[in-house]
Amino acid sequence: MDVLAEEFGSLTPEQLTAPIPTVEEKWRLLPAFLKVKGLVKQHIDSFNYFINVEIKKIMKANEKVTSDADPMWYLKYLNIYVGLPDVEESFNVTRPVSPHECRLRDMTYSAPITVDIEYTRGSQRIIRNALPIGRMPIMLRSSNCVLTGKTPAEFAKLNECPLDPGGYFIVKGVEKVILIQEQLSKNRIIVEADRKGAVGASVTSSTHEKKSRTNMAVKQGRFYLRHNTLSEDIPIVIIFKAMGVESDQEIVQMIGTEEHVMAAFGPSLEECQKAQIFTQMQALKYIGNKVRRQRMWGGGPKKTKIEEARELLASTILTHVPVKEFNFRAKCIYTAVMVRRVILAQGDNKVDDRDYYGNKRLELAGQVL
Repeated sequence: MDVLAEEFGSLTPEQLTAPIPTVEEKWRLLPAFLKVKGLVKQHIDSFNYFINVEIKKIMKANEKVTSDADPMWYLKYLNIYVGLPDVEESFNVTRPVSPHECRLRDMTYSAPITVDIEYTRGSQRIIRNALPIGRMPIMLRSSNCVLTGKTPAEFAKLNECPLDPGGYFIVKGVEKVILIQEQLSKNRIIVEADRKGAVGASVTSSTHEKKSRTNMAVKQGRFYLRHNTLSEDIPIVIIFKAMGVESDQEIVQMIGTEEHVMAAFGPSLEECQKAQIFTQMQALKYIGNKVRRQRMWGGGPKKTKIEEARELLASTILTHVPVKEFNFRAKCIYTAVMVRRVILAQGDNKVDDRDYYGNKRLELAGQVL
């Protein structure tokens, strides 16, 4: 690091940001990068973010548990922590553990996950702190590991090599690494052609609460929305009307008023006319009849078909576009953009390339966990 500082300290900002002309110069970046970042930094950063930030968000998204049997009862998660690695020697007696001991004794290097909860017992509220709910394998050299921030001498005391980069887990005495996984981007419209050459768009939505995949398909020049909670494909104009855009003119203006776009979308409008659906209520009723019934055990208040359809559109289809108090504006515009992308891709082969790196994301340890 000191060598780098000396080298770069004498340069002006202009020199630092100037393009690097030769390949030889560019090669010098690699050792510098490895010196600063190392090879497993991405794993450790991802795991730390998961432990300290992401896990709290997931808990917040699903914080309240209610019961159908007793409407007054609830359980609420207030906070969640991942502790320091320990081992349970005998019943309820724990002590801290080092990675080396886990290797030798074929144990898992893991830490307890504890939560603060608040729940009702009769009419009183009870708050319990530090209630263990499970264990989390700990990545070596992450923020919760005993090795973090230690000097080489302390490493030697713990029987660890100071040059060991960490970034792996110890499960039943075996060192394991979570491999980086390449995935198609989430929450993005990917336009692609199917085997028959028909163009469609798909979005894999992913939030802290739900994951779902929504497809836009074209059949005989008409646009349909396809989702696995629906028993059949729903004409797109009916979806727009169910989301509260009842005027055909407004739907067309959202998608685009160019001549060829309007011509491509015409048949879809006609189909909605044929189905005799003009208002939001009629559209919701139509969708409600096509919803696949999820077997909900425990009963609870029965929802009408119209309520079911609205819930589905608000929370399950295109999950990542937020709908506050059934205000579907943003979701309507997003759907319109999907239709538009499909229309524009039809003639001149503007489909997205699945193999292009811009349409990919690399999933690291944190997201995978």
